[in-house]
Amino acid sequence: MTACTTRRSAALTRLTAVAAVAVAGTLVLTGCGDQTKKDNSPSSAGTSGSSGATASATKAGAPLFAKLPKKYQDAGVIKVGTDASYAPMEQTENGKIVGIDPDIGDALAAQLGVRFQFTNGTFDGLITSLYTGRSDAVMSAMSDTKARQQGLDDSGKKTGKGVDFVDYYNSGSSLLVKKGNPKGIKALADVCGQTVAVQRGTIYEDAFKKQKTACGSKGLTIQAFDTDAEAQTRVRAGGAVADLNDTPVAAYIAQKSGNGNDFEVAGSPADAGPFGIATDKTNTQLRDALKAAMDAIIADGTYAKVLQKWNSSSGAVQQAAINGGS
Repeated sequence: MTACTTRRSAALTRLTAVAAVAVAGTLVLTGCGDQTKKDNSPSSAGTSGSSGATASATKAGAPLFAKLPKKYQDAGVIKVGTDASYAPMEQTENGKIVGIDPDIGDALAAQLGVRFQFTNGTFDGLITSLYTGRSDAVMSAMSDTKARQQGLDDSGKKTGKGVDFVDYYNSGSSLLVKKGNPKGIKALADVCGQTVAVQRGTIYEDAFKKQKTACGSKGLTIQAFDTDAEAQTRVRAGGAVADLNDTPVAAYIAQKSGNGNDFEVAGSPADAGPFGIATDKTNTQLRDALKAAMDAIIADGTYAKVLQKWNSSSGAVQQAAINGGS
């Protein structure tokens, strides 16, 4: 497998998209996603499949139904674009899209009294799908950035009118350590004088290289591998004290690998930024309805239960925000 590559840019998110495969108790994570992606890909990018996410409330029983634009009230459906290759946020199991985003979609649907229809496509085409009307919203672990809000690519070129975001989750970079954290690692500074493992060509390797400079005379040995699965194996065997990955990915690995007995997430996320539900900039009524629904499920505890289910409570927000990214 070719290593993921990335450049640091305000227009790019920090994500490594993954597909999760459980093999003999070991969670293998593969694939590269929203690290070098732009949002100006052709709208014909492949989309197929749908989630089982459905509203659990009727129109009459849904408290926020009146906040929706009439077109969604009449249709009873909000079409949601996603790239289901980033566990635990969204992934495909037995032909169904599952994960944090579909579960949150179920909860939002219950508040709004409509069905959330998730359609699986490629990440590059998701924002374009809003422009063309193929999707009404996008939920795909998409980082809210000013560039995306303004319709800019990573070079600053205008590629579209931009989108609005309803921010609902904070993701940063988290250290994955062996269960029990034998070296007491709590932050990047704690890896000085140690050996770490990481996937080659990623921003996580860049972060470790930057930390190596900060370690000074203590030094830091960085072992880079073609896949993150290999880096995980090194940590599991005790040959390295930590791996580095996106917060929800690290939490998911800790939950699933070895039935939760291999790893744990150390310390608090670094460089945290928001994931947002994207909507067309002209669709402000839908945006505001989604924010109201998100605030409702945060207030009633449903949101917290979803994150607990997927071992991702560290990314919880206290309330939804509109365009809070930088």
